[in-house]
Amino acid sequence: MNVGVRLFAGLRERAGRGRLELELPDGAAVADVWPALDLGDEPAGLLYAVNREYAQPDRALAEGDVVALIPPVSGGTEDVRLTAEPLSLDAVVGAVASDDAGAVATFTGTARRRSRDRTVLYLDYEAYEDMAEPMLAGLAAELRDRHALTGVAIHHRVGRVEIGQPSVVIAVSAPHREAAFAACREAIETLKTSIPLWKKEVYEGGEEWIGRGS
Repeated sequence: MNVGVRLFAGLRERAGRGRLELELPDGAAVADVWPALDLGDEPAGLLYAVNREYAQPDRALAEGDVVALIPPVSGGTEDVRLTAEPLSLDAVVGAVASDDAGAVATFTGTARRRSRDRTVLYLDYEAYEDMAEPMLAGLAAELRDRHALTGVAIHHRVGRVEIGQPSVVIAVSAPHREAAFAACREAIETLKTSIPLWKKEVYEGGEEWIGRGS
C-alpha cells in the first residue's frame, strides 16, 4: 500500500525533502514508517500523526494515509504555536521537559456544550497570526524570566473546534511547584485578555463572536 509522509525541522533536512511517499506491505503500522525511511536511528521523543491526528506506533495504516513525523523540541525553551491541527497535551509536556525541573503544571481548555444558557454546536477560532504568534512568544519569555521557569509551551487552535476537543494546551516547568502553578495560571489569564484571538460560538439557531482569547 502507498502512504504519504510529512517531515519537519531537522528530519526534513536529514531527508532532503518534506514530503514523500512510501510503499509499505499490507498490514503495516505507524512503527514501520521510520525504518522504511532509512534515516538512521529514530530520535527519542518522536511523535506521529496519521491524517492530522496523533497516533500510537501500533496504529494500523491504510492505503492513502498521510503520516506526519513530528520531531521533539528542545527542552527548556519557549514553544508556541497556532494550529488548525488537533492539540496534544503530551506534546506540550514533552516540549518543557528538563532535568532541572521539579514540577510541570499544565492547563487544557476544552470546548464545552453549554454557554450562556445555550447549546453550543462547535467553536470557531480566528487569530491575527502575524501578531498573535510573536505576542505568545513574548508572553512565554516573560513568564520564564519572571518565574524562573525551565520551559514554557503554549499551543492554541485556530479554525473549527468540536465539542470536547482542546482549544488550548499549556505546560510550564520549573524547579519548584509554586512557580509552575503561578506561571500556568498567569499564562491562560493573559492569553484570554491580551492576545489577538477571537472565538465564535455556534449555537442551535445562531452564533456569536466572544472577543479575544479562549
